[in-house]
Amino acid sequence: MQRNILFEYNPNYIALRNNRVKDVSVISKKLNLFERKRMEKRIAIFASGVGSNARSIIEYFKEKSGVSVVLIGSNKPEALVLKKAVDLGVPSFVFNKSELTSRPVVLNKLLKERIDFIVLAGFLLQIPESIIRAFPKRIVNIHPALLPKFGGKGMYGKHVHKAVIDAKEKESGITVHYVNEFYDDGVIIFQTSCSVDENDSITTLAEKIHALERKYYPLIIDKIIQPL
Repeated sequence: MQRNILFEYNPNYIALRNNRVKDVSVISKKLNLFERKRMEKRIAIFASGVGSNARSIIEYFKEKSGVSVVLIGSNKPEALVLKKAVDLGVPSFVFNKSELTSRPVVLNKLLKERIDFIVLAGFLLQIPESIIRAFPKRIVNIHPALLPKFGGKGMYGKHVHKAVIDAKEKESGITVHYVNEFYDDGVIIFQTSCSVDENDSITTLAEKIHALERKYYPLIIDKIIQPL
């Protein structure tokens, strides 16, 4: 029988590394409720806009065990994503640029909430180095084009789609990448494409991209977070 040894020594575990314990692969009932809860991976989403991607991600993980979206953060008090957070029962908080970059307000909030993974979903501010260091390879972003094309500061939403159409590109798509200290510069994790037709407008291209985002972003996040 194959055994998966997942844990180092801890008196609260029945199965210990290098011990032969026949047919035992579960955690002891000694674990209290808090400890069992901490086995769940906790996601925070940062968003600045409507929150359609945030909604897709929250709904996806509501159907999955072991992972939950537990916090939504936004730099815009009027962002519609905050209303979606209320509707979906996810706690939220609002912060300004200084609280993100110059003061450790946002970082302290993430640590206090025991966040394991950060997802950017239409978030327009640059993530500071302090948070990147605290969450190495645990922050991902989705970009509405095929990086490295059409990336960088100011390239978001309709600005990207306009640039793609103006450049007479035959295809566009989405890119999921790790976040580093530069805009749209982290290691690419996943890309998929769609055609750009001659009669496409900014609106119709945006609809194609949104469909790809809703379909793939939750799946890719799931694949990344499971081994953590």
